[in-house]
Amino acid sequence: MKMPETVLFASDAHVAVAAGLAVLLLATLARYAESRRVRRARIDRVGWMPWTGLFLVLMVIGLTLVGLGAVGLVRG
Repeated sequence: MKMPETVLFASDAHVAVAAGLAVLLLATLARYAESRRVRRARIDRVGWMPWTGLFLVLMVIGLTLVGLGAVGLVRG
């Protein structure tokens, strides 16, 4: 499979921002899953998953990647 040239020649800052945005998308999905879990009428029929913890960890990782990538884009 051939990589597109924009991805192949992207700087580290661009890759960090793209990865950060992907992780932030996963954090958004975890937050949505937690809100659905809380709204369920019968909580005992649902499996246990630490959606809030996943959201917080993914949010910190995503914001860090986006922040460091943005600094690299501004300086570079």
